[in-house]
Amino acid sequence: MGTKNHLMSLSLIKQPEIAMSLQVNKNSQNRITYSCYFNKSREGEQFVPEHIFSYQIAGTLTLYDGTQEYIFKDGDFRFIKRNNLLKFTKQPPAAGEFKSISIYLDQETLRKISIEYNYSVNHIHDGDSILKLEAHQMFKSYLESLEPYDTLNERGSDELVALKLKEAILILIKTNPELKDILFDFSEPGKIDLEAFMNKNYHFNVTLNHFAYLTGRSLATFKRDFEKIFRTSPSRWLLQRRLKEAYYQIKEKGKKPSEVYLEVGFEDLSHFSFAFKNAFGHAPTKV
Repeated sequence: MGTKNHLMSLSLIKQPEIAMSLQVNKNSQNRITYSCYFNKSREGEQFVPEHIFSYQIAGTLTLYDGTQEYIFKDGDFRFIKRNNLLKFTKQPPAAGEFKSISIYLDQETLRKISIEYNYSVNHIHDGDSILKLEAHQMFKSYLESLEPYDTLNERGSDELVALKLKEAILILIKTNPELKDILFDFSEPGKIDLEAFMNKNYHFNVTLNHFAYLTGRSLATFKRDFEKIFRTSPSRWLLQRRLKEAYYQIKEKGKKPSEVYLEVGFEDLSHFSFAFKNAFGHAPTKV
């Protein structure tokens, strides 16, 4: 039986609709998770605090990191670096379901493996935040090995989860040695150009705490530096910048408000419409 069909039979996938989350769950019992959607879904933005190793079982996943778009289809393997902002769109196959499996590689587990095997970083990786991995028999065998562990999310399974996490990490290093410099880089984001970062990432709907962390600042320092540069508060600037981009997309690109509001960082259409009308004096549908 092929890998895809093997995984489709996993009993965990038979659960009711599961919301895909790029946010890692600190509960170790949820570090190996399945996603299942029956309809096209756009979930907005996510901050990714831990590395993720994923396999696309069915459907298409499109990821955007603010610079580049990545498309993954049935049978694709991917690796997502921690400390990144992402937008994603999930498209199920015709008359089918969107399904994927993700293994969250937390820092605690990686530190333990680094000590046990004396792994260290030779070069700081500054390449893409999302990597498409070539299919390898070891990946397929690993995923098939999860089939008997359909109770991994039950209480008392921490030791089994830890074992499968360690196995995933060792397989990644064996098949893609260059990942060692990513997996065992435990440094935190350094202080970077705040203005350039915000102009690139304003459309991600994440908290100010996440913006501060990713620019190498405490929240207080972030707010102070921000107001020195932009002469206004982060919240006010983000609202104005997002509305300005939305106006441009609707008027110049001919997009509908329902197509724009998530792209520019709003959580829901009603909030977007209210803010748009307050800013421009009319509803976005009247542009």
